[in-house]
Amino acid sequence: MSGRFVRSSKYRHVFGRSTRKEQCYDNLRISKNAWDTNLVKANPQYLAVNWEASGGGAFAVIPLNEKGRLPEQLPLFRGHKAVVLDTDWNPFDDSLIASGSDDGKAFIWRVPEDFTLRTEDGEDPKDVGPLKQFTGHSRKVGHVLFNPAAANVLATSSGDYNVKIWDVEAGSPRLTQKHTDIVQSLSWSANGSLIVTTSRDKKLRIWDVRQEAPAHTIPGHAGAKNSRVTWMGEHDRIATTGFSKMSDRQLGLWDIRDPKEPIGGFHMLDSISGVCMPFWDDSTQCLYLAGKGYARPPVKGACRLTASSDGNIRYFEYEHDKFEYLSEYKSADPQRGVAFLPKRGVNTHDNEVMRAFKTVNDSYIEPISFIVPRRAEVFQGDIYPPVTGTKPAMSAAEWFDGMEGLPPKIDLESIYEGEEPTEIPPSSRPVSRVPSKSTMLSPAKQQAGPTPPRKDLEPIKEPLQPSPALRNPPSMKEQTNSIANLAAKYDDREDSSSAEDDISSFEEVAKPIERHTSKPGEKPVETTEPAAITRKLSSPVSPTKLAAPISASKPASSAATSMEPASTKAATSSDQITLQDIKTLLESQSRTISGQSEKIAMLTAEVDRLKTTIGDKM
Repeated sequence: MSGRFVRSSKYRHVFGRSTRKEQCYDNLRISKNAWDTNLVKANPQYLAVNWEASGGGAFAVIPLNEKGRLPEQLPLFRGHKAVVLDTDWNPFDDSLIASGSDDGKAFIWRVPEDFTLRTEDGEDPKDVGPLKQFTGHSRKVGHVLFNPAAANVLATSSGDYNVKIWDVEAGSPRLTQKHTDIVQSLSWSANGSLIVTTSRDKKLRIWDVRQEAPAHTIPGHAGAKNSRVTWMGEHDRIATTGFSKMSDRQLGLWDIRDPKEPIGGFHMLDSISGVCMPFWDDSTQCLYLAGKGYARPPVKGACRLTASSDGNIRYFEYEHDKFEYLSEYKSADPQRGVAFLPKRGVNTHDNEVMRAFKTVNDSYIEPISFIVPRRAEVFQGDIYPPVTGTKPAMSAAEWFDGMEGLPPKIDLESIYEGEEPTEIPPSSRPVSRVPSKSTMLSPAKQQAGPTPPRKDLEPIKEPLQPSPALRNPPSMKEQTNSIANLAAKYDDREDSSSAEDDISSFEEVAKPIERHTSKPGEKPVETTEPAAITRKLSSPVSPTKLAAPISASKPASSAATSMEPASTKAATSSDQITLQDIKTLLESQSRTISGQSEKIAMLTAEVDRLKTTIGDKM
């Protein structure tokens, strides 16, 4: 064996499959704004794209089934007075979307029913206006993110160093988290009670949102470039990407209960200059890292790909507090924005476990399917665990009152069969309350003393029975039969020993004679000689090892020695004879081998002589 062991995983062979240009979303004008955002967001029905528009900010909503080259004029979602920086879909309503803009406002929009990009000939596309407007930030709103557990709860981050939590139904901010610098990234916990943020001051902060104070503030990535963060679903772990002081891209895994430093330190990815965008899939326990690249004009004498041209997506599987590298989707086309589809929207008939949408050259969006190769044409339940559905765990009012919980999950097999999603009953595992500020700052350590042994589990000790010092002496008939059997055995071996020496290197080694200890009241047992064992001698047998069982069978006391029967003495002498025969056999084999070696040497010399003679004649 080679000594290498392959880690067992259902997702070890996941591969990324690109899409033909005809099946992409072409003829787009994606925003060229320099703000660090993902540019695109997706849900099972629509794709939102930040649009390069004049006269105010706008974004486009594209139905996923309308592929190919899109019309020159599209119905846009207009209302902002400055460029749109970020969008986010409501996880429980596929037609509700939020947006943040450079004008310092956040808007809520609703996609009209039967929305389409293609209009009849002669008709102009009709733009869509906002449903609600949120004003409360004094500078640009760089990020918007819905709560993953509660309905209609929205978080926004701004250049005024604040993160506000909004009640969408009421249209007012209810909570505020104050930072000391611009927030670069934020992510909710699975139950929606915590938020983790990274900011330009190189700090990583974990917030208990309803307390409006950070539970942890720790140093993050030391590099000057932007860092990103994502909460790893229902785990108490977060993953960050950033840069070192030497501008190497890094990946970090943090324990929120003790986040003094990343688990196992920072893992260096590469030296590419683009930001790395992390995406977590809680159902497969996989982390996807998409590099952000920029298309630069080719330089004469230089390669087409430059240091910032990153179009790859690598993915890892989380196991035992480590990220195990799986594979990497490689592309020569750099990507400025990437979005991943929620798990309930993947194509289970093609064994698709994730789907990404990447921007290419700011002109079209290409879907990338991550597929587990399987031959069976049935639902693969082992790679599709239950996923979060469209029903929230609580309302906005309940969440602001302190309620917590995880949203119910659905079975993807019902979607595979073309039926309505089947909701799975909540897990019997209770959802624990996230630690408060004081608890998270100084986690309580359980001081477990030595566990006293349980008396009911102690083994029952039986009193040791002393071996009898005296044995019943064998009869005269038994002694005669034993001696006769030994003599007959060695007579047979002497007759066949000469023949065996000539044809084989096998020998018969006698099994050590077992001593029978008779208990008081038992009848004496006749001693019979076991059958001989045939064994191949691949190496010379040490007489010391063969004699070990004999030396180990000495009497335990002098009394037992004095009362030892005649059959035992006869067996001891026979063992000595056996050792002598083995020595003689080994010496005979050694002489035979030496003789054969001499003959081989003579033949070799004769062959060399003949070769020399033939060479001289030629």
